[in-house]
Amino acid sequence: MGNLGYGHPGEILKEEIEYRGIPQTRLAKQMGLSYNLVNDILNQRRSLTTQTAMLFEAALNIPADSLLRLQLKYNMQVAQADSKFCERLAQIRKIADTLP
Repeated sequence: MGNLGYGHPGEILKEEIEYRGIPQTRLAKQMGLSYNLVNDILNQRRSLTTQTAMLFEAALNIPADSLLRLQLKYNMQVAQADSKFCERLAQIRKIADTLP
């Protein structure tokens, strides 16, 4: 998905913890999450939830709402890149155009 305009928030979080020299194991423990969950988010295999964004905010002082906006934009781009889904949207719009 590298051709998308907005990156996954995990990208930014991973860069930040690498810049700060924080091991993922220590961050996961500090946040009360499993290493696997944190690693999946940082490596863009899992989406941020409101709760995980708030935990990252508490641990790294990166605003949760900014992280969630990035996640939303990323999710929208992934959906827009799905041709079958876009066809479905087009069909729904055609039907909606015929309604009174």
